[in-house]
Amino acid sequence: MSVKEINTVSEFQKSIDEGVSLVDFYAVWCGPCKMLSPIIESLSGTIKDVKFLKVDVDKNEELIYQYQIQAMPTICIFKDGKLVDKNVGFLPEVALKKFIEKNKN
Repeated sequence: MSVKEINTVSEFQKSIDEGVSLVDFYAVWCGPCKMLSPIIESLSGTIKDVKFLKVDVDKNEELIYQYQIQAMPTICIFKDGKLVDKNVGFLPEVALKKFIEKNKN
């Protein structure tokens, strides 16, 4: 599996609608986002029961306001379309994996 780039609000809603989704709200100019991206990519290959999505904050203002994203990176976990947890800032791989595992069950 890989990380899917989301470009529209309707695509976002459709993508998070069922199951567990991790959404990486990032910016191309954000240093910590660049450090987090390969970690998320790696985990997307090992955690099979979670969808991995990314949203460029500069291209999706409506989603940024809707989910009150104020700093990057922000990782959100959704279950069946509902936001269940949010983490702001860089997480090392072990911590991100624990964050996902804690929220997916």
